[in-house]
Amino acid sequence: MAVIEIKVPDIGDFKDVTVIEVLVKPGDAVKAEQSLITVESDKASMEIPSSHAGVLKELKVKLGDKLNIGDLLALLDVAGGAAVAAAPTAAPAAAPAAPAPVVAAQTAPPAAAASPSVAPVAAAAAAVATQPEHNPTVVTAGLPHASPSVRKFARELGVPLNEVKGTGLKGRITDKDIQSFTQSVMSGAVKTQAIAAQAPASGGSGAALGLLPWPVVDFTKFGPVERKDLSRIKKISGANLLRNAIMIPAVTNHDDADITDLEAFRVSTNKENEKSGIKVTMLAFLIKACVAALKKFPEFNASLDGEQLVYKQYYHIGFAADTPNGLMVPVIRDADKKGIFQISQEMGDLAKKAREGKLSPAEMTGAGFTISSLGGIGGRYFTPIINAPEVAILGVCKSSMEPVWDGKAFVPRLMLPLSLTWDHRVIDGAGAARFNVYLGQILGDFRRVLL
Repeated sequence: MAVIEIKVPDIGDFKDVTVIEVLVKPGDAVKAEQSLITVESDKASMEIPSSHAGVLKELKVKLGDKLNIGDLLALLDVAGGAAVAAAPTAAPAAAPAAPAPVVAAQTAPPAAAASPSVAPVAAAAAAVATQPEHNPTVVTAGLPHASPSVRKFARELGVPLNEVKGTGLKGRITDKDIQSFTQSVMSGAVKTQAIAAQAPASGGSGAALGLLPWPVVDFTKFGPVERKDLSRIKKISGANLLRNAIMIPAVTNHDDADITDLEAFRVSTNKENEKSGIKVTMLAFLIKACVAALKKFPEFNASLDGEQLVYKQYYHIGFAADTPNGLMVPVIRDADKKGIFQISQEMGDLAKKAREGKLSPAEMTGAGFTISSLGGIGGRYFTPIINAPEVAILGVCKSSMEPVWDGKAFVPRLMLPLSLTWDHRVIDGAGAARFNVYLGQILGDFRRVLL
């Protein structure tokens, strides 16, 4: 047996680099130039390779350690290298067996993607949320070829590298491959291995997230029951909601808007235009008010794309429509170019189509911001779930008359509850507060829309 020391080679002008990923474990066979660990400085990431082939006897570093040139990295038994190297040649056909399910998962078309979605993203994207937590100390078979920076990028997005097809030299995975994979999953074009393998009727065991198993109960022991299949819309939207709720660091601001004068104007407008057959709702005014707020705060009309923000120059507003089969989100396109009557007319037409199940995919995609209104039902405040890839959603509940202090006395005012949920990766608390305040000012005096 010949045991040699593997030390940190000359890594340039870097000191106290941090170990951020361990790619091997004791007992593993390693090849010459195979990466053992990944280190990161404040400027770059790099993989440290083995100088020899052999069997890893002992690893002298762990995650979080600080390393410098010449530090002892591992002890390698080079005598065992030949025997290990010969092993694959004895059974060459067995090697491709492990990656086979991944290929099948990537090429099999997801059933949900073939049907129109209730939102601009497909149910398959929930797989990103259900991936097991990345353990950098565990090495997967057939480790994909990718640079440290690409691996870091993939970790930040929660992308499983073993499911990404590399387009670089010799199949190496690039940043562009990670972005393309993420976009494919979000659009429903790709269904990842995790969701293909973990789709129990309960909607997910939770084991992949380290949660307790979903309870299995015989409900008939407690009394009579009736079973009904979930509607297609609820099946699709459920996966979208789960992904969005888990993956987006969402925060909700609650506020009230004084719509006393606006409601009086709305009622008088409907009376004056009764013969037109178009009924103006408060939601139509909300859409126009939101467009004005989005123009003032453009980050609310943006989307994350890798490490970039995409600021949209168009104003397409989605609105949640309650239907017998579940929630659907039609989209008013170019709301900034339309008046209240046209928006009201389109809303009525789209809501009718939604109830009849006749909405086309094009009529449910492309929104940059969504409004979920419970005004006709009731409630006070709630926390709406962001409709990815959007970064914010406005929840609205039923308005009510309340005593409001005007500086001299309490006067009755019609107050509209607002619940703004926003993605903390893109928006901060101060920006969200300003958005809500500005929106309330517009609703309080709609003439501000003209400014």
